[in-house]
Amino acid sequence: MSKAKAPRRLAENEARAVSLGYDVNRYKLLAFVLSTAFAGLAGSLKTIVLGFATLSDVHWSLSGEVVLMTLLGGMGTLAGPVLGAFTIIGLQDFLADRVGSWINVIIGAIFVVCVVAFRRGFVGELLAWQQRRSQRGAERSS
Repeated sequence: MSKAKAPRRLAENEARAVSLGYDVNRYKLLAFVLSTAFAGLAGSLKTIVLGFATLSDVHWSLSGEVVLMTLLGGMGTLAGPVLGAFTIIGLQDFLADRVGSWINVIIGAIFVVCVVAFRRGFVGELLAWQQRRSQRGAERSS
């Protein structure tokens, strides 16, 4: 097994990665360092572009929104979290004037529905549907 595939193996099955001899703690630390570096870069670029930083940028609810965006769109793809971000931000902008402070309740309900109904997110469910459709097509043609 190549070292390039180690992070994917770790994400799929940590116990198996350990049994194959990968230094799991090293890869976890590397993932943590890279993710915090990108988060710091994104925050600093936002501050440079807007010219200021607010306390709402470091509030715990922002982390929850990012997790919701990722779950809604789907993990494991680049398009999933991007689609989730567009969906959540669009909903917040659309509903802000209409429902006022109830927006957090509505976003929370969407989160619950997403976890229950769309376990793989929008993109993951779409990819699974396409895969099932292509398998049915292959079964019919053979």
